[in-house]
Amino acid sequence: MVRNIYTGKVITLNVDTVKLPNGVTVDLETIRHPGAAAVVPIKDDGTVVLIRQFRHAVGGFIYEIPAGKLASGEDPLHCAARELEEEVGYRASSFELLSSIFTAPGFADEVIHVYKATGLTEGRQQLDRDEVLEIIEMPLHRAIAQIQDGTIRDGKTIVGLQAVYIENATNR
Repeated sequence: MVRNIYTGKVITLNVDTVKLPNGVTVDLETIRHPGAAAVVPIKDDGTVVLIRQFRHAVGGFIYEIPAGKLASGEDPLHCAARELEEEVGYRASSFELLSSIFTAPGFADEVIHVYKATGLTEGRQQLDRDEVLEIIEMPLHRAIAQIQDGTIRDGKTIVGLQAVYIENATNR
């Protein structure tokens, strides 16, 4: 049985009565989310393009890769390309799927599809009115160091940056 508690612009909160594999029946609060796409933009010289974005839920600015919510029925690759241009003002000639990750599987069904974008050219940044961010460019090795020192703490960003870093190390 599913009981809807709240439906908003981004999420739906339900209480699901579930019979677990061990036979126990429990009520679980579940957040339903349409999913998202994120992109690690890499310039020809190896510079990564990040954003420093205000996130009310965590109390301030955090470093992230560009990302956004999937529209109903939208292909994740299309979403990644759209968000790349809207948030940082770049288009890419090539996208590679790095991973598709669950963000918080204990209570949410959100999946983020993480891509690498290369062959960057200038496009047109178009921020939504609730997006407060600045563009930050740095060498990939510096971004990895910022994961290690705790400056970069966003999960999708860590996954994306580390996947590109490992891919680069493997291809040497």
